[in-house]
Amino acid sequence: MKTKEALIITGYRNYEIGVFQEKDPKIKVLKKVIRETLIPLIEDGITWIVIGGNLGVELWAGEVVIDLKEEYPEIQLAILFPFEGWGENWKEANQTVLEKVKAGADYVNATSHQPYQNPSQLKNHTAFLLQKTAACLLIYDEEFKGKTEYFLKDARKFQERHAYQILQITMDDLENAIYFSDSI
Repeated sequence: MKTKEALIITGYRNYEIGVFQEKDPKIKVLKKVIRETLIPLIEDGITWIVIGGNLGVELWAGEVVIDLKEEYPEIQLAILFPFEGWGENWKEANQTVLEKVKAGADYVNATSHQPYQNPSQLKNHTAFLLQKTAACLLIYDEEFKGKTEYFLKDARKFQERHAYQILQITMDDLENAIYFSDSI
């Protein structure tokens, strides 16, 4: 994986935006906006899209990337979990979604090859992802707090010392996608 060609996508967990069913219309909006944001990035040279495997934006982005492979066969999906055993305690329906995305990924691994032991594994995971990517795409709005706040803080701190691009899709962007779209 070449660093300059890799992008990490993260954002809200499903429960942070009130999505508890696969048929929730919010998912369709999120996937559409992710897709529309990724296409110019892919056309500009991003070939690896990296997710951490969180329920919500990350797995939905994984599904979008798998679909985009038909049009852009050069793109590859990497899933880098923070630790071994990620998702094993999830409900069966959530594990099924995770397995589907893993099956469509080109690379699956974990930054820690131990089961969860302490929060340092999550911190090390974020640091590793920032070092191995050229940019991040966050579906996150600072006015609507969520766990992605920690990633954003670390990315901004990393950006102070490295050429690193932070792209954000905010709630306004999502609302505009609904308002200005005929196809949602």
